[in-house]
Amino acid sequence: MNGLFEGWHIVILVIVVLVIFGSAKLPVAARSIGKSMRILKTEVQGLHDDTPDAPVQTMTIQPAQPQVQAPQIPAAQPQPDTQAQIDALQQQLNALQQQQSK
Repeated sequence: MNGLFEGWHIVILVIVVLVIFGSAKLPVAARSIGKSMRILKTEVQGLHDDTPDAPVQTMTIQPAQPQVQAPQIPAAQPQPDTQAQIDALQQQLNALQQQQSK
């Protein structure tokens, strides 16, 4: 392992890379690797920012208290005010439809 990356080994490696990829594609490949590294760096930084720094506080659960139910209003018949609003809106809708048909 001592003489693994001597000068002529590196020269041969560079020549092989140039032959395989071509000199025109090397800058594009280096640029895309740089972009990928920047994206990875920001994502890892985002993961570090998402972790809470302060310890999580535990909540104590109070014993359940009986719940009081609200009186139920029957939904079958609308309230007088609601019915009046529905009638007024229906009249407006009818008037608009008549205006469009003219």
